[in-house]
Amino acid sequence: MEPTGERFPEQRQVLILLLLLEVALAGWEPRRYSVMEETERGSFVANLANDLGLGVGELAERGARVVSEDNEQGLQLDLQTGQLILNEKLDREKLCGPTEPCIMHFQVLLKKPLEIFRAELLVRDINDHSPEFPEREMTLKIPETSSLGTVFPLKKARDLDVGSNNVQNYNISPNSHFHVSTRTQGDGRKYPELVLDTELDREEQAELRLTLTAVDGGSPPRSGTVQILILVLDVNDNAPEFAQALYEVQVSENSPIGSLVVKVSARDLDTGPNGEISYSISYSSQEINEPFELSSLSGEIRLIKKLDFETISSYDLDIEASDGGGLSGKCSVSVKVLDVNDNFPELSISSLTSPIPENSPETEVALFRIRDRDSGENGKMICSIQDGVPFKLKPSVENFYRLVTEGALDRENKAQYNITITITDLGTPRLKTEHSITVLVSDVNDNAPAFTQTSYTLFVRENNSPALHIGSVSATDRDSGTNAQVTYSLLPPQDPHLPLASLVSINTDNGHLFALRSLDYETLQEFEFRVGATDRGSPELSSEALVRVLVLDANDNSPFVLYPLQNGSAPCTELVPRAAEPGYLVTKVVAVDGDSGQNAWLSYQLLKATEPGLFGVWAHNGEVRTARLLSERDAAKHRLAVLVKDNGEPPRSATTTLHLLLVDGFSQPYLPLPEAAPAQAQADSLTVYLVVALASVSSLFLLSVLLFVAVRLCRRSRAASVGRRSVPKGPFPGHLVDVSGTGTLSQSYQYEVCLTGGSESNDFKFLKPVLPNILSQDSRRKSEFLE
Repeated sequence: MEPTGERFPEQRQVLILLLLLEVALAGWEPRRYSVMEETERGSFVANLANDLGLGVGELAERGARVVSEDNEQGLQLDLQTGQLILNEKLDREKLCGPTEPCIMHFQVLLKKPLEIFRAELLVRDINDHSPEFPEREMTLKIPETSSLGTVFPLKKARDLDVGSNNVQNYNISPNSHFHVSTRTQGDGRKYPELVLDTELDREEQAELRLTLTAVDGGSPPRSGTVQILILVLDVNDNAPEFAQALYEVQVSENSPIGSLVVKVSARDLDTGPNGEISYSISYSSQEINEPFELSSLSGEIRLIKKLDFETISSYDLDIEASDGGGLSGKCSVSVKVLDVNDNFPELSISSLTSPIPENSPETEVALFRIRDRDSGENGKMICSIQDGVPFKLKPSVENFYRLVTEGALDRENKAQYNITITITDLGTPRLKTEHSITVLVSDVNDNAPAFTQTSYTLFVRENNSPALHIGSVSATDRDSGTNAQVTYSLLPPQDPHLPLASLVSINTDNGHLFALRSLDYETLQEFEFRVGATDRGSPELSSEALVRVLVLDANDNSPFVLYPLQNGSAPCTELVPRAAEPGYLVTKVVAVDGDSGQNAWLSYQLLKATEPGLFGVWAHNGEVRTARLLSERDAAKHRLAVLVKDNGEPPRSATTTLHLLLVDGFSQPYLPLPEAAPAQAQADSLTVYLVVALASVSSLFLLSVLLFVAVRLCRRSRAASVGRRSVPKGPFPGHLVDVSGTGTLSQSYQYEVCLTGGSESNDFKFLKPVLPNILSQDSRRKSEFLE
């Protein structure tokens, strides 16, 4: 706490209504206890539980504690027994000095609910100090002509004890000239006077030595002694006389050292040495810590130490004026210390609760007490906290204040508050004290984890290696500690047929996703699943996000040739009339690729031919056409090797072989293949086979025309209701696949294909092409040839 002398700013203030509190507490009679000073530590003082009407357990539950005015730890409350015991030895003289009675004020503080009970501890004096004189030896100069009964003031002894334990009597050692008379002042203090019993004769005895004893009233009594040296002087018949018997002055406590307090003045009618006056302090109420200095020549009393109104508010001095002839006079000086606003307000924390759980209703953060050691307006205070914080002050009793929250706090908005408590007194100038309290807000699990995205799209290329990291999800939690520790998990898939557990896994700590096995684009192109993020708070909070995995195609499938068949059976020979024009369509290589995109873009290339330059293959559709006119010199049989290549990286390819037979019109319907035997005996059977084949082709042509017309009519009837036909799942019956000119073919062709029933792979079996236009032309020519 650093006090400052700045003037109090205009902030939200809570005025301490001392007068109202005094009225409110006027009916609360404080309980009073007593104990002898110097009692051993741990000694029993009182049973507070019984006095307050509370059970022993209730004291502990309500956090009972003892708070003293000066934060002294002289008393301690045993919460197990409810007894008030001494925490240390008490020294009455140290606590109260000469003040009697010596009372320690303290409060018993109870919380939940807040109650404060005032109490007082009376510290009773024991006779533990002996009287002490300010000097070891006093010197008196007494004229020999002093009359009998003359009184000579002596310096009194000081006893730190009070009451009956203070000085009660003085006596002097036996002698024939003097006795001691004990006098009592108005304040009850006793002082000695030396009384002359018999005449003095300087010529007979120039000096006397006596012992003065001060005895207190303790049991057993204590005493202190001082030596008195009496010098017998010649005649001095005028004693010094002060202008005033009592000087009353007021001095501000902030008066600088060396400032003049008062000047006492005495005069002596004698002349010469008998008229020379010297001043001295014969008694002071604070002889041990005397803040004044008296000039023996001028009678000026000046400060030699700083005054403190809060420590000592008044001083009493006895001033003695002595002349050179041994006569003296006495006066009293009463110094009243005036209070100035020189004490900053003080704050002491009785209880502090930090951290505070967020979302809690009005909660007590701190209980503290304020105090200003000044008096009057200087001791009145205003207590406030800064604006803009969700806290407020609630005044209680006995200058206690409660710092409470205005409502529920949110740690995620602010986890720490620095509260500055400002206390300003009403003195002139105003003094201000600021005390800072740091309040931490503890976390409550009130925020669920939040994903950075509501959905994630991940890409993975097929044929990946198992345990490949394919991506990550991330969620954050605004809470802290274990409440913010996020655990990731895969949620059950909505599609019960999706084997999610065998496809992906997730790292529960960081949300990394891994592919558990190699993925095949041709089998599974994409799949979706949900991931969850759960914190470790109590109760647990969670959220979820959607993850979509797209499988990217890789060029892992080579082109597959549908026609001509590559099943290892006897090759199919294509007939080519020698009268064919350049560009005549001989046949078409049909291939497919299981990949997609550019990996499925196919191109065709003629690798090898029996006679280069005679036939050509179109690169984009696989059509085999004549490149020039055929002549009689061209060989009758030709073999073409065609390469089918995709556009992947790296590219994949497949090859197929075509067998072509050149015929003159249809006069040579069949020529034996190189593999066939050249026997002429088989020519007749081949002719028969050719006739049968032509008849079959003609029949097939008629059937194809009828089927084509039927399909067209059926499609037109369903076009209004069905926009798109889907390929049915499961085993496929035999049907015709129409390859229109919008694909890689320049003309419309039909191939009869079927899927084998019950086949796991559903492989295509390409049977034969149905070429309506070409077959009709060939049939017409062959019919003319047969006629």
